Amino acid sequence: MLYITWWTALQIPVLLLVLYLFSYTTSRSSPTLAGKRICLLIAHPDDEAMFFGPTLLLLNKPELANQVFILCLSAGNAEGLGQVRKQELVKSALLLGVKSSEHVVIIDDTKLPDSMSANWDVKLISSILTRYFAPKAATTPVTTAPPALIDVLITFDKDGVSGHPNHRSLYHGASLFLQSLMQRHSGWESPVKLYTLSSVNILRKYSSVLDSALTVTSMLWQSKDRGSNPTPLLIISGPVDIWKAQKAMTTAHKSQMRWFRYGWIWLSRYMLVNDLKRQKVV
Repeated sequence: MLYITWWTALQIPVLLLVLYLFSYTTSRSSPTLAGKRICLLIAHPDDEAMFFGPTLLLLNKPELANQVFILCLSAGNAEGLGQVRKQELVKSALLLGVKSSEHVVIIDDTKLPDSMSANWDVKLISSILTRYFAPKAATTPVTTAPPALIDVLITFDKDGVSGHPNHRSLYHGASLFLQSLMQRHSGWESPVKLYTLSSVNILRKYSSVLDSALTVTSMLWQSKDRGSNPTPLLIISGPVDIWKAQKAMTTAHKSQMRWFRYGWIWLSRYMLVNDLKRQKVV
C-alpha cells in the first residue's frame, strides 16, 4: 500500500508537467497581435501584474513590433499609498516589457476612487479614453473613418475577473468609448478593437497549470478569426515569463505583498494563462 501511495504521489508532478507542456506548446501556434498600438486599461497599480502579466510579456516582445501603453485610472490610494503605488506600477511595467516609463499614464482623480464599493462613472472613463486616444474624433467629417491613436484596447470583461466594481466599470467605460467614437461614422469599421480578459469561476481561478490545459481544450470548440485582429487570443507563458510576472509582483509591488498575495502568485491561472476575446460593440 505504501508503494502505491508513493507511486501515485510521484505521478502527480509528472502529470502537471505534461499538461503544462501540452498547453504551452499549443499556445505557441496561436495567432497574436503584431504591429499594433495597444493600450492596456487597468483600474489599480498591480492589475497589470496580477491579471495581465502574460499578455504584457508576450505583446512587448520586440519581434512583434507592438507599441504598448498602460493607462491606469487610479493611484490605488485606498490605504493612503497612492504615491508609492504609482512608482511601483512604473517599475512593474518596465519589468513586464513596457519600453519606457512615458508609456505608463496614471489618472489620480477623486471621482475614480480605489474602492470595493464604488462603481465608476462610465461616461468619465469614456471621456478620458477619448481625450488620450481620439481627441479629433468629434471634428472629423462623417464621410471618413474616425481617427484614433491606438489600434487595440485591452481591459477586463464585464465580470472584472475578481468581481471588483472598479474593474467592471472599465469594461462598460471602454464600450461606451467605442460607441461614442463611431456615433457619427456609421458604416465605417471601428479603428479600435476591444479585447477583454475572460473571467472564470473560483475553482479555475486557483488551479494554475491545470487550468492552462482546460483553457486550451475549451478553445478547440470556439469559433476563431485568424485575421490581423484575431480572436480569441490564447497566451500561456513559458517558465521564464512566469518568473518575470512573479518578480513584477514581489519586487515592484512590495507595498501589496501580504501573505495571501503569495497564494495568488503560485496558484492563480492569471499568472501564466490569459485568454482574451475581441468584443463587438454596438
